[in-house]
Amino acid sequence: MKILILGGTGVMGKYLAQLLVDDGNSVYVTSRKRYDYKTKIKFIFGDARETRFLKEILQGEWDAIVDFMSYSTAEFQERLDLLLNSTEQYIYLSSARVYANSKDLITEKSARLLDVTQDSEYLSTDEYALTKARQEDLLFNSTKKNWTIIRPYITYGEERLQLGVLEKESWLYRALKGRPIAFSNDIYNKTTTLTYGSDVARGIASIIRQDTALGEAFHITCEKSIMWKDVLGVYVDVLDTHMGKETKVVLQDIENFLKWNQGFYQIQYDRLYDRKFDNSKIGQYIDTSTFSEPASTLKACLQRFITSPNFFSLNWKNEAIKDRQLNVRTPLKELPGIKQRIKYFVFNRLRIK
Repeated sequence: MKILILGGTGVMGKYLAQLLVDDGNSVYVTSRKRYDYKTKIKFIFGDARETRFLKEILQGEWDAIVDFMSYSTAEFQERLDLLLNSTEQYIYLSSARVYANSKDLITEKSARLLDVTQDSEYLSTDEYALTKARQEDLLFNSTKKNWTIIRPYITYGEERLQLGVLEKESWLYRALKGRPIAFSNDIYNKTTTLTYGSDVARGIASIIRQDTALGEAFHITCEKSIMWKDVLGVYVDVLDTHMGKETKVVLQDIENFLKWNQGFYQIQYDRLYDRKFDNSKIGQYIDTSTFSEPASTLKACLQRFITSPNFFSLNWKNEAIKDRQLNVRTPLKELPGIKQRIKYFVFNRLRIK
């Protein structure tokens, strides 16, 4: 098969591309970064959000398109027919964050936030969970049914190690520098579901060119849930061993946590929920009991990462506020450039909100 992956270089896409190539498919991946890897994966340099670029690559015939791109709802509506008309199966990456709170195991028929929330202020936003649900609705209401919706939840890998709403740049970097980790006491006691990126990729691969998967939505998640306090415990154990000293953690109330964390809706309408999933629907195509156990796999991922750490840009305003709250300082020489040093100084020393 000839398969196009739009934006497939992240924690799920990189595994999926390799899986599909190993199965003998011709795989093309769009990327804004040039890759010179010696691999059978063919990279197409360009931004798949640009309509002109997208139209050019869709002139070919594609057996399947897997779309990891992030669109506004208007952008998605504009290109939806083009995508559906260019392939036998269009696979749209949504998110399990679309689901509302549930005391029961979440199934694909569970209520979505968009459909049940009474928060008018929230509904007036394009917050991620709402945007994904609105774009799902465009597919549900389409006259074409050659699509499949995938709803991953929190995925992890060697390059992505989350802690609640925090990416590794917000907690791991400072821990490796010997500064305390700041985390939410409210999220700490919640239960979550973390899935290894490779396992999500296997799930996606299992429904490609499956006629019974057309016009359907699936979440692909690990069967075993885990509490955030246990995730943090795994991380701290690895760091203690690596650093040769105790890693300090400060649990903050939600008010102080939100002073430096801008993810209010993500916290309120996801991370403060207990998230457990029923995987029986995707289980028709893949045995989810073979998915990686989270604690041991997170440990292995973190151990591999810290042998050769690579961080994206840090938010030095947030780091300054955290340091002020926790009564520690980051040496200014550690910051990249004069602008970031000034920003850190202003928000750390002058107590500007």
